[in-house]
Amino acid sequence: MEERLQKLIANAGICSRRAAEALLEQGRVTVNGVPATLGQKADLNRDRVAVDGVDIALPSTYTYLMLHKPTGYACTLADPHAEHLVTELVEDCGTRVYPVGRLDVASEGLLLLTNDGAFANAVLHPSHEVEKTYHVTVSGYQDGCEKRLEAVRALDGIPIRPAQVRRLSRDGGKAVLEIKIHEGKKRQIRRMCKAVGLSVQRLCRIGEGPLTLGDLPPGAWRYLSAAEVAACCKK
Repeated sequence: MEERLQKLIANAGICSRRAAEALLEQGRVTVNGVPATLGQKADLNRDRVAVDGVDIALPSTYTYLMLHKPTGYACTLADPHAEHLVTELVEDCGTRVYPVGRLDVASEGLLLLTNDGAFANAVLHPSHEVEKTYHVTVSGYQDGCEKRLEAVRALDGIPIRPAQVRRLSRDGGKAVLEIKIHEGKKRQIRRMCKAVGLSVQRLCRIGEGPLTLGDLPPGAWRYLSAAEVAACCKK
């Protein structure tokens, strides 16, 4: 059956659909030896689809991981400017996986990795409204910061959905906030905090949809259970 190339590439465990679109725009994808275009379709039963000259194929089994991403690691498969990549931390999982979503280099916490494009899409697609929970240590805290953060409805002119914010602890002008969002704009929480005069000292994602980080230590990973995978794919 014919499917869009970005979906085929994601299902083959190469990268996410969004990243696959970038590969297509960069001319790194071919179909039967001919450079492919964004929006083009193919059928792996009859067509040879290649990324950077390497033919893709659907994995025989799917892998689902939860990683406690430490700071200093980039959520990408390749970045000449990154000192460390998250994929280095899961090399012993036995197969190639890619990050589902992102955490910036200075942030830490729960990060999913998989070679199942459908699973990644279920977690990332805005229509599925997957809630993400963060514990954020800030400086410059004043009474009422929670309400001001919840009132942020746009970043650089782009509308965002309101966050849910509550204070977990406070020590003078320093506080730990729990922030829940349903979107994943680039550096969204850091930009929200900056907009209300807060400086982020530490940002850790502790929950994503039905999953929680628990006591998984920084740099460690574990497989998701079948029940966790199924729960993530529910709309």
